[in-house]
Amino acid sequence: MKYSSSKENYIKAIFHLQQDEDVVSTNALAKALSTRPASVTDMLKKLKSQKLLQYQPYKGVKLTAEGNVIALQIIRKHRLWEYFLVEKLGFGWEEVHEIAEELEHISSKKLIDRLDIFLGNPKTDPHGDPIPDSQGRMPLIRQICLLELPENIQADVISVSNQSTAMLELLRHNHIAIGTRLEVRRRFAFDHSLEIRMPSQPFFTISEQLAANIYVAFEADSK
Repeated sequence: MKYSSSKENYIKAIFHLQQDEDVVSTNALAKALSTRPASVTDMLKKLKSQKLLQYQPYKGVKLTAEGNVIALQIIRKHRLWEYFLVEKLGFGWEEVHEIAEELEHISSKKLIDRLDIFLGNPKTDPHGDPIPDSQGRMPLIRQICLLELPENIQADVISVSNQSTAMLELLRHNHIAIGTRLEVRRRFAFDHSLEIRMPSQPFFTISEQLAANIYVAFEADSK
């Protein structure tokens, strides 16, 4: 069944908000979608009538199993299109989110499955977020925040939590991207900034705020 772009945006927003809170409030959803709570309530009633979510006024909202499947399909399309735009068309990773927001509403499953095969079945998008497979299964990615990385241990950047244009431009300025290998050489007590080392690069310092949004591949028994 094909759903409107507006309904798909609601379903995807609820899915993302549910990663932090099992039940999503109307106000949180209105804020995420930059709309009025009254408009949210109207849409939630429509989606409830289609059995895509559970909703009770003043008690919040939660996707049903069917709604969850649709959300994963939308996310799959969004992240595959981001990968295509960066890897095949040469867009910067800070440029692709809004374009993918439009492309994710293309409904052809055959097109998306062929796009996935054409791209070599990537597991993550250009920002390191996992791409659901055609069955809606999300790859498990082991990662920790750069702030938690022990000193003098090399690790590869695998995802970025804040994907705003300003954040991605700052990362690009520091030559940090998905796959960049780095290590923490020193932590400064005054402002909790980090001295970073990358292969064949001079040491440099990044703020705690920036480091908090960088995630690296690391397991506790790594040497």
